[in-house]
Amino acid sequence: MSRDSLEDVYRRRGSTRWQDRLGRLLAPPAPYVMNPTEPKDFPLGRWNLYIGGAGRRPAGYVNLDLFAVAGVDVAADAELLPFGDNVFQRVECDAVLEHVRRPERVMEEIARVMAPGGYLHLVTPFCHPFHEYPKDYRRYTLDGLKELAGGFEPVAEGWRTGPTATLLVIAIEYAKLLLPWRAWRGLVHGTLGWLLFPLRYVDLWLLRTGRAGRIGNHCYLWVRKRE
Repeated sequence: MSRDSLEDVYRRRGSTRWQDRLGRLLAPPAPYVMNPTEPKDFPLGRWNLYIGGAGRRPAGYVNLDLFAVAGVDVAADAELLPFGDNVFQRVECDAVLEHVRRPERVMEEIARVMAPGGYLHLVTPFCHPFHEYPKDYRRYTLDGLKELAGGFEPVAEGWRTGPTATLLVIAIEYAKLLLPWRAWRGLVHGTLGWLLFPLRYVDLWLLRTGRAGRIGNHCYLWVRKRE
């Protein structure tokens, strides 16, 4: 996906045109449920950073992404964060590291701008279809994510979305592969999305079994910058 195409996708997410609003209204529910046991209560500070938040308006965060679309406070590359050292008490990096060329460089920049004692929340896909925003370079296991964040102190880890989410997103993408026309693929995406989404609740059980990581969809890691 080109940068121009990606910027157009981001702008449509917040567009008030009736066609875009209708599309969002008719879109099926997400084919996943979030793990209810994932911790979310680590403290926010005066300054907090959300990396990759286009299409969202995260309360209490400076929202950074590639393009200055609605909701984005700072347009910049995560490999060169335009902030001073030791600024942010909490950093969210949600489904970003698979899209950057140099994840080690991103982690170095995050470590630089984080305040000592601050918390970093990483989320990355494991078993998930290819998706370009604007490129898609890699997938992570929990062990791989911990290796990447080796300079931080681990606090919590687990699976955000589970095996059923993997099954559903792959089933929908597979069905779309069989169709030659974009309009047909859009119709199948919506139809299967509405038909299959109730199955996502099976993950509420699977995420408690300890076996979800075999084909988990997204994993998470909370780490702390040492003081």
